Amino acid sequence: MNIRSLTRGDGVVIGAAVLLFIASFLDIYSIDGAPDSAELPNAWGSAPLLMSVFLAGIIGAALIVVARGLPQAPKVAGLDLGPFGVAFTVFAAWSALGNIFDPAGGANNIGESTAGPDAGIGAILGLIATLILAGAAIATPLVPALKAALVGAPRPAAPQPYAGQPQGGYGYPGAQQPGQPYGAQPQQGQPYGAPSQPQPQQAQQPAAPEFSPFWFAVPVQRPLFAEDGSPTPIAELAPGTWYLAVEQRGAALVAQTQDGRRGVLQDTSGIQRG
Repeated sequence: MNIRSLTRGDGVVIGAAVLLFIASFLDIYSIDGAPDSAELPNAWGSAPLLMSVFLAGIIGAALIVVARGLPQAPKVAGLDLGPFGVAFTVFAAWSALGNIFDPAGGANNIGESTAGPDAGIGAILGLIATLILAGAAIATPLVPALKAALVGAPRPAAPQPYAGQPQGGYGYPGAQQPGQPYGAQPQQGQPYGAPSQPQPQQAQQPAAPEFSPFWFAVPVQRPLFAEDGSPTPIAELAPGTWYLAVEQRGAALVAQTQDGRRGVLQDTSGIQRG
């Protein structure tokens, strides 16, 4: 799981899930006049409330984070885990709202009395946490500030030239010899006393531009396609992670992932060079 692929919205989802977990241990009821020694139940003592609000919200947050962090999110019945997680968070918020309106679950309608316990601090915090959770899950794909990377990627070290050869030094073929002018050709031996023959001048041909590999990061998730032109992506490039561009093909780049896979990045707009 790549933590650097998580967004700020995912950070809000994680924080809301932690708050929801803490609220599950607090009182779900508040009774006027109850002594301080009275032990009121928390969410773990009420199975309907625990499963419909607290566990549903935490499970939804986990599905969202896992779907975002994995390079290729698994699917359930042909559907991605992300939408399942969002649906869980909305259901949890809806159930928490209903629990605030009727914390006793209909028990206060028994007999002639309509009085019943009020919602406790655990139920109130549960509602707040699920509302934040559902709001962040829905708004993350829509709000640019929430789509930004949660953890910035460190600057990579300068890449070595791809398949580059060592630079020539003294003694290497083509290396500059001491005392020889730069660009001069080595002189051939000639008989003693023979006049020097002028060397023909050779036109300098401009060197063809060569591609230099570089590190880059994508602003949003983008697919990486196979080099053979297959329409099915082989990987998903995530923001906040550095990848190595090893070749350029027109406007596209041949990129290499951290696990060594190579593919074609067709959409290179807005990439950040390292």
